[in-house]
Amino acid sequence: MPKPETTILLVDDHALVRKGFRRMIEDDPELLVAGEASDGHDAVEMAQRLKPAVVVMDFALPSMNGAVATRLILKDAPETKVLILSMHSEPNYVRTCLDAGARGYLLKNALDLELVEAIKKVAGGAQVLDPRLGQMPETTTPALSTRELEVLQLIVHGKSNKEIAMVLGLSANTVAVHRSNIMQTLGIHNTAELVVYSIRNGLASIT
Repeated sequence: MPKPETTILLVDDHALVRKGFRRMIEDDPELLVAGEASDGHDAVEMAQRLKPAVVVMDFALPSMNGAVATRLILKDAPETKVLILSMHSEPNYVRTCLDAGARGYLLKNALDLELVEAIKKVAGGAQVLDPRLGQMPETTTPALSTRELEVLQLIVHGKSNKEIAMVLGLSANTVAVHRSNIMQTLGIHNTAELVVYSIRNGLASIT
């Protein structure tokens, strides 16, 4: 039996989904699932530790979405390839992930999901986009930093500045500054508008 050549980190907040994907992946003797994570923070930590060839990651994750996790993973391990699996087919979600550095984007609800083939292509350096996706728009959303996107995700989850500070290891004042900068950059003046805009434009997700 050939020795597995491509290591995979599976990231999804549903254990049954991870189990199903793991079975699909490990049916191929050239692929090996080196680890599993259930949220974005764990994914970043495990990617740094395991150095997988490919991270197969859901977009909608607790506390940190797949796009933000992608940015953080690639910052420390630029050679790692990220393949996003998502229920969202909206172009803005896809563009957000590609802008973050993801090499592929597949729809999770596809009945003929070619996961193994996509992993191999991404591992080889190719870009893989689900054929069901339409034309990708050029980036029109003002750019936010990785930290601002982390803060934004937690705002969308309804966290207060104090709660966000605890999650991210920041001071509440620093979080307040990030919140203010995000609103100024996006030209938005209240939290309700910010949440709607962020979800609509694929900057954050609700899980």
